[in-house]
This record gives sequence, C-alpha cells and structure tokens, in this order.
Amino acid sequence: MQDRPTSDELLSTVEHFLDDLVTNLDGARSFHARVATNVVRLVRRELQQEDELMAAEWSSLDALLGPEERSADRVVLHSALRTRNEALCERIRSGELDEGPPAEDAFAHVRATIAGKLKISDPALLERSESA
Repeated sequence: MQDRPTSDELLSTVEHFLDDLVTNLDGARSFHARVATNVVRLVRRELQQEDELMAAEWSSLDALLGPEERSADRVVLHSALRTRNEALCERIRSGELDEGPPAEDAFAHVRATIAGKLKISDPALLERSESA
C-alpha cells in the first residue's frame, strides 16, 4: 500500500482534471468526460464508504438469518453477502417473513441496504427521496 498519494487523492486529481476538461470540450467528447467524472466520483464514494456499509448489511443479516462469521477479505465478503441476501429472498418468497416483527425487520434491512447502495451510486437521488 502506498502512503502518498492515496487512492482517494489520485482519484480526486483525476476528477478535477476531468472537470476542467469538460468545459473545453464539445459534443460527445464533453459527454464522455462528464461520464468519466461521474465514474471517478462513484469509485471515490465506494472506497470511502463500502466497508462501513458492508459491515452494517452483514450485521442486519445476522439479526435476520442468524449470526455468521464475517470474512475480512473483500472478495469473499461480497460473495457471502450475495449468498446471504439470496437466502433472505428465499425466506421472503416462502412467506416466512410475511407478518409481524420479522416482516418489519426484513423491510428495514432492505430499505437500509438500498439506501446504502444509493449513498454510493446516486446520493442526490437518495437525498431527494428522503426529503419527499
């Protein structure tokens, strides 16, 4: 791991370069530079927030499905989260979580998980939906 510049500092530099570039381009090139700027912003948000959001999602799934040990390896954790969410979906489809506190807990989990994903992919949409 590098000390300086950090990945966030590098991405910030690219983001500022692309912002400057957009103002000097026309048509498709300007559009592509704006898309690239948005990609860099999304990656920065993911790097900054993903660990916290995955930990919260794992904890919520522990409450719904029963506790499991969480891997420190990101790739393994991503796969395990997918598997655990599939198990939750199966419980929802089977009707096991249709009523009472389990239904409310499952709904809260889904809502929080989606909000976390929007916090990374489109925070402005999340803010608009929360203020509506």
